[in-house]
Formats: sequence, structure tokens, C-alpha cells
Amino acid sequence: MRIISCQYIFIEGKIVKNQAVAFDKKILKIAPLNELKQEFDSAEIITFPKGCVLYPGFINPHVHLEFSANRATLNYGDFIEWLNSVIEYREELVDRLDEDLIKFKAQEMLKSGVTTFGAISSFGAELEVCRKLKQRVIYFNEIIGSNPAAVDALFADFKNRLETSQKAKSSTLIPAVAIHSPYSVHPILIREVLKIAKEQNLTVTAHFLESQAEREWLENGTGGFLDFFINFSNTTKPINTIEGFLNAFNGCPALFTHGVQATKEELETLNKNGHSLIHCPRSNRLLGCGRAQIEYVDNLLLGTDGLSSNYSLSILEEMRAALMMHHKADLKKLALKLINAATQNAANALNLNIGKIEPNYHADFAIFKLPNDLKDESAENIALHTILNCNSAQAVYIDGEEIF
Repeated sequence: MRIISCQYIFIEGKIVKNQAVAFDKKILKIAPLNELKQEFDSAEIITFPKGCVLYPGFINPHVHLEFSANRATLNYGDFIEWLNSVIEYREELVDRLDEDLIKFKAQEMLKSGVTTFGAISSFGAELEVCRKLKQRVIYFNEIIGSNPAAVDALFADFKNRLETSQKAKSSTLIPAVAIHSPYSVHPILIREVLKIAKEQNLTVTAHFLESQAEREWLENGTGGFLDFFINFSNTTKPINTIEGFLNAFNGCPALFTHGVQATKEELETLNKNGHSLIHCPRSNRLLGCGRAQIEYVDNLLLGTDGLSSNYSLSILEEMRAALMMHHKADLKKLALKLINAATQNAANALNLNIGKIEPNYHADFAIFKLPNDLKDESAENIALHTILNCNSAQAVYIDGEEIF
């Protein structure tokens, strides 16, 4: 039983002062420190210095850990060039992956305040490591494959990986499913995987309209993907349409990732159907994909993607990149929007009891020290200077336990 005291606490998009939080594994009460001391007279008191702000633990819902060994192996600047390099060097990068490297990258996320992340897994190689981490991991078993002749084998492999992850399920490892993208997954596989997701109430994610090449391929069967599929699978026609792919998710709210080339109308369709959009600005820039129109997104989330298309897994650096990319947006309002994207929005999309400083929510906290000369104490300004001036958390708690 503990009581934590910070000058600022982020609650429901607002900053409150002169309050403290009593908690064990879950948050018990929010009230002035003296009141909590009287009510919980045996509690340990944890006081952070002036200028510290207490946030819910940040959530990074989209990370590919399988390519964490990449530093300069893959080609950046153009999506198709990058994709070809992934195909060429995939086995080499996976072979260089080990438990220590995954733990190190998870620690990088933890230092930036991330208490929960979504691991996108194509092969199942990270399961045992993720099971040992103290962070909360949404383990997305991914289906990929467009060859009709391989549908049965691909589906069997997917079910085997999903069942293995379900046997490892715990309070901090939550099995889920991922459908790679409309250009890479056969409609039969999409249908069968979503059927399982609905029956078992599993969270679903999918890549969607990441690049201009993807849009050209899905709409016209032309562009960079034409040569890619001719070389890779001797295919000359797309297996899905944009509309057909979206319609497949009717009745199954999902976390779509990227959406850079989605139109305003398509983004509004996501909103209408209860979907979320995970924004990955650094990955989008490095792969030459463009800028997502996040101004049309109702439930915006923020992800780092993996180190196959990024240079770090810090959610703070991702926020800074988003601030700079969306140069026409109101700066302070955007900063607050990004903090909400990494907390309550992501928690809502994942249907988890986290992402808020509120009684009965998990005691997942990230504490940051703001500059000493801060004058404007509005929520928007505190969000902005957290993003601009904080490179690491002062402390991180998960289920009431101090982890960092």
C-alpha cells in the first residue's frame, strides 16, 4: 500500500495540483496528501520533487520486435525499396535476434514511460521473452500470405501460434491477432481469422494504406507492387480491394496502423465503425509514405513501429516527430492530443483497464520531471514540455510495482 505525491497529475486530459494517489496493484483513491495519510496511515509515502508530473503509463500499441537487430541493413526512403530489402535480409536479421536484445529494446520503451505495448509477431520468436517482461504485452499473432494454394498451411500455422500464446496468457501477456495488410493476406484468411477474433473476443490490428504504392496496387493493379508481386509470387492482380478489406472488419473494431494514404472519407469510415488509427510518423517519414491526415481521426493512437523502419522505440521521440510533422496543427492542442493518444485512447482501443489515473484502474504510472522555469501550468503546455524536454521517465510503475 503506497501513496504517491507529484506537483502535477494528468487526469482525463487535465492537470490537477495538490493531489496524491493511493494505490496497491490498482488505484484506490485520489485526494490531497494529508487526507490520504489519515485514511491510509500505514501507507508508504513516495514524494517526487517539484516540477514532476504523474501520467498513466504510456501505451505503444504497434511494435515489431522481430527486426530489432536492424541498424543500417535495410533501405530507407522508398517503401518498395525498403520492402525488397526486408525480403532480402529478413532471415539474417531474425537470426541476429536474441533474448537480450529484445529485453534491451523493451527497456528502451520502459525508459520513455511505456508500460504496455503491442508486439506484432509473424513467427512467434518473441513469445517466451515477452512472457518474462514486467511490461504488459498485447501479443498480436500475425497472419500473412496471399497464395491461394498455401491458405490451409498458413491458417494452420497461425492457429498453432495463437494457441501457443493462449497457453502463455497471464495478467501481463494478452494474446491477440493481426492481419498484415490488404495487399498481403488472402480474403479467406482474413475471414477465418476475424471469425476466431469475434468468437474469442480477441483484439485485432492490421496495417492499412501505408504507402502510395499500396493504394495504386489495390485500386489499379499498377505501381511498384506490380513488379514486387510478379517477382515474389508471380501475381499480377490484387487479391483485395480497399472497400472489401474494410467491409471484412464490420462488427469487429480494429486498430488500423498507418493509414497514410487513406482519404478523408475512408478515415471517417474507420470512425463510424469504431476503429482506431495507430500513427507512426517516424516510420512513415523514413519509408517515404507521406503524412497521415490525423485531423480526421476520432480515436488516434501512437506507435513506434519496429526498428525495421525506425531508429528507436522511444514513445517520447515519436511524439516529438509528430509535433514536427503536423506543422499546421495548433502546437499545444496537438501535444495534448498525442498524450491522450498514448494513454486513454490506446487503452480504450485495447479494452484494457489502464490509461487513466482513476480508482479501480491498474496502477501503471510514468513520472516525468519538467523544466524548472515552467510558468504556464495548463494541461496543453505541460503536455508540450513533457514531449519537448523529457528524454526519460523519472520512475515507472506497473501494477503498483516500481519497475524503473
